[in-house]
This record gives sequence, structure tokens and C-alpha cells, in this order.
Amino acid sequence: MSDFFQKLNLPQMIPHIINRTTNDPILIKTVFRIKYDLKRDWSDHALWWEQKQQWLLRTGWTLDKCGVHADARLIFTPQHKPLRLGLPNGATLKMRACFSSPVFRTVMGICRVLNLRHPEELSLLRPVEEKKKKKDKDSSEELYDLTDVPLTAVHYCLIQIYHYQCWKQLLCIKCCLWLDSSRSLMQQGIQENDKLGLRFKYYTFHDMDPKYDAVRLTQLYEQARWAILLEDIDCTEEEMMLFGALQYHIGKQSLSQDMVSSCQGMDDLESALKSLEVKMVGDGNSTDMLDNMTAPELNDHLKIFRPKRLTLKGYKQYWCKFQETSISYYKSKEDRYGEPIQQLNLKGCEVAPDVNVAGQKFCIKLLIPAPEGMNEIYLRCENEKQYSQWMAACKLASKGLTLLDSSYQSEVQNIQTFLSMQRSSSAAPTSQTDESINTHSLVSPRYQKKYKPKQLTPRILEAYQNIAQLSLTSAILKFLQIWQALPDFGISYFMVRFKGSRKDEVLGIANNRLIRIDLGVGDVVKTWRYSNMRQWNVNWDIRQVAIEFDGNINIAFGCVNADCKVVHEYIGGYIFMSTRARQQSDTLNEELFHKLTGGHEAL
Repeated sequence: MSDFFQKLNLPQMIPHIINRTTNDPILIKTVFRIKYDLKRDWSDHALWWEQKQQWLLRTGWTLDKCGVHADARLIFTPQHKPLRLGLPNGATLKMRACFSSPVFRTVMGICRVLNLRHPEELSLLRPVEEKKKKKDKDSSEELYDLTDVPLTAVHYCLIQIYHYQCWKQLLCIKCCLWLDSSRSLMQQGIQENDKLGLRFKYYTFHDMDPKYDAVRLTQLYEQARWAILLEDIDCTEEEMMLFGALQYHIGKQSLSQDMVSSCQGMDDLESALKSLEVKMVGDGNSTDMLDNMTAPELNDHLKIFRPKRLTLKGYKQYWCKFQETSISYYKSKEDRYGEPIQQLNLKGCEVAPDVNVAGQKFCIKLLIPAPEGMNEIYLRCENEKQYSQWMAACKLASKGLTLLDSSYQSEVQNIQTFLSMQRSSSAAPTSQTDESINTHSLVSPRYQKKYKPKQLTPRILEAYQNIAQLSLTSAILKFLQIWQALPDFGISYFMVRFKGSRKDEVLGIANNRLIRIDLGVGDVVKTWRYSNMRQWNVNWDIRQVAIEFDGNINIAFGCVNADCKVVHEYIGGYIFMSTRARQQSDTLNEELFHKLTGGHEAL
């Protein structure tokens, strides 16, 4: 009889035996191990209830207590199964992942293996199925199997994959679906050996350090790079040429040196790292120290423009004074001792550049919070020096910091460096030529159609002259810094239908605000900040999100192209990210994350 059972696939037989013998799954495992002398580790196995789509993980409970009846089909299966994981750089890894824990915890386990810090910023998504062309039928994907690789070797393996991975074709991932962070992979229909994408979901990159984040920087750079090439985020022509030059430089550097040992010039990167981190609030300790000190001022002539509908009026010059976190402007310099025409409080505002170095255009776009939404104001500077000073001041003021803050001078220097990179070097003769440069992998399709490769190559090489001396890590950080400075950085878009409206509109979700956009013309209608949010909830019966803000402002909307749970998770996730602090960087409050993102399924 024992020979008969040994020839059977025992895990398939266990559910039927359970129903006929006992109500205790722990006892069944013990009986099979002793009676049939099975020399196998069953510790990772658990029961999966197929009809209910749930795991029975409370091993101390009886089947009756779990609600299992005699007709239930239970599958005795491993909790950790092989999964194909697509990384932002195009590489595909095969590794074991937990199929029984919530996706949030599964991502934590994956990131631990891949040496990716702050896994709360990432999540898994389901790629869109693509129809294979005839010529691609025989092509097989390049797979790196890490299921049997020791964990200590995974970090080095990932760096090598980055160095020698070929550029992939432009694959549209705009319609990829994020998995629910509160449910397990099995509960969402993911099976063994399925392919999922690992991506940065929340654009708030906490405590970025090149000494410990080589893999994290690599993958974040690749995700940013593809976002620009696929035109998921808009940039100017000058910025695209600079992005192309940085990609070209990073590609050359990555083939000639190991990023793991590329730690030269780390001290020079502190200022870049400060701008790389997206801070929801300023440093309270430094603010307290500065309260008793008088902050310096900026005083100069600036041109101001307040766009209004049905008006053709342009910029008008005023005398402007920047003090503390506010801008006051006067009709003339002589009037500066009287009452200002208006005082703009920049704390909590949105600051975006509007620059064209070649055209000598240096503008600052300000979106200032107001009860009805956001007030849009443009400041125009005369030159690079003036722009750098006022832009840095506006950025600090938006975070509640004054000009006395220690980061002001470094911020000015960062902006000046960025402008110098965009400045055309055509005045100096370009001695370097590279006929092998592949412009199609460096710029988006829009510029591939607009210019021929012979026209793109010299422009990219001109921009390359300004960044040729950067190390690999410095170039990646500079790429990410410029990416984060783009006006549309970090905004995820959803098509929604607001309550009381008869047309579909676009809702943009950023790390600190919600944006209502008119789908017809693409204009921003209103902006609401999380700091003014009092509460939000979801009516799961009609799948509608309702949010209440200060000032008795209430909005409600249903999602057209996604589940409302995705939107709910984005809002709660960003609020969770704002609770992180440097001293708490090693711990992660998983319970709080699920309370903010899980809705009625919160743990």
C-alpha cells in the first residue's frame, strides 16, 4: 500500500483525504510524514481554497473554524513560487516570490533579495499582453534565473545585467495595471512563472545614497529614461538633447567601469542628493534654529504675468522683494516703503521652470494655493544669475524655508549648473565626432521624426561636451535631478467622471496634490493639496471616491479607466510616504500603510 501512495502526487491527494479523515490540516501533514516516510520539507506549503480565492494560513485553526465544508476543493501548494520579474532596465529575472502574503510584503521580500532599499516606493504591475509578430515567433526573452543564486551574489549579478543589457525596443507600458497591495498574488490570479513588472510607483525617493543604492539608482534611472523616451512626460527640445547626451555618456561609462566601485566624488554629490529627494515638509529642527534670525532679502526688477481667460495682456515690470517665504511687488522701486500691490505667500506652492536658454527666456511658474484651487503666476527674469537666485528662493519658500537656510547657495549652484549644461557650446569648435552614435535610442519619437540622425548627432555631442567629465554615478544623479525638475514630473493620470458632470475628465495624482484637468483642452481646472484634506473614503457599492477638504470643499468622482481602489491606494500611499523620517528609515509601519491604502480590506 505504501508503494502505491509513493507513486501518487501526494499534494493533489491531500484535499480528498482531509475531507474523509480529519478536520486538522496540521495532523494530516504529520501523518503523511511519519506513515509514508516522506523526506521532504513541507514547512513552506499551505492550503489554498480555490472557490473562495483565499489562503488558510492560521495553522492552529480547524477546517470548521475556517469555514471549510466537505465539498471544498483545497490545494496543498508552496507559498513561494517562481516568478518572472521584469525590471525597468529591460532585464527579466526569474526568482522565488511569496504568493500568500499581501503584495506590499511580497515586494519587500523581492527588494530585500535585490538589495533595493525603501521597497514601499515600488510595486508590481501586470503588463499588457502584446500580439507577437511573425518574425518574433522564434525569439525568446533573455532570462536571468536567480532562483538558485545565493543572496550574497544577487547584487553583483544585477549590476552586470545593467552593464551588458541591450537596449530594448520602445514598448508602451502606459496601460499597465498595478496590482492591489492589500491582496496576495494568488488572490489576483497570478500563477507560477507569470511575468510581472517591478516599478517605482510613488515618486518620493527617500534617503537616496549612492554608497548603498547602486541598484536602486540604476533601476530608477532606467524608469526615468523610458518615461522620457516614451513621452510619458513632456520636456523641451533643449532638455531632450541634454537627456540624450547624458544617456550617451552613461552608456559609455557603464561599459568601462563597475558602478559598484564608482564612489569617486561622493562628497561633491551632496547638493545633488538634496534636490533629488522630494520633501513633503521642511526640517523642523533647522527651522526652529532660524526663527530668531533675520533672513536676507532679494530685491530686483521682475516682470510678472497673471494669465486670465479672454485677455492678451503680457508681462508687466514691477519692483519685487523676496522676504521670508513671500514675494511682495510694487509699481516702482520708489514705492517699496509703502503698501505692496500684492503679497504672494509661497509656502506650499508649486514651482516649475519655464526656460529656453537659447532664446534667453528665464521664467518661473508659480501655482499658489487658493480656496477655489490654484492661482497661476509667471515671473520673468532678465538673466541666468537673477533666475538662479529667485528660482532657488521660490523652491525653498514652497517648503517653508527662508533664504537663510544652508541649502540656498547649493540650490543656486545646482540651477546654474543645469543652465550651463543646456547652453549651446557651438561657439567652441566641436573636435569630437562619433558616427556610431545611435540617436534613435537617445531621443523620443517626436524628435526622431522632426530631425534626421545627421542633424541630431552634432546637437547631442554639443550637449555632451558639458557633461563629459562627470563620473557614472554623477551622471545618473544629474539625469534624475533634471527629470525631477520637469513640470509634469511624478504625476499619474486617471480618467474620471466627477459627480454632477456629464463628461469625462482627467485626474492627476502627485505626491502632494490632486489635479483636475479638462480633457478637451488639457488645462488645469483646479488643484487640491493633501495638506488641506480632512478625510477621504470610497463607496465600494457604487465605486466612487469622495474627498472632503478645508473650507467645506467636497468632491466625488468615479474612475473610468481603472478601479477606484487604485486611486484610493495612490492617495493613501502618498500620505503614508509623507510620514517617513530619516530616523525611522530602517523601520516600515506596514500596518499604517494598509490602513491608509487598504480601504475596507485594511488589515
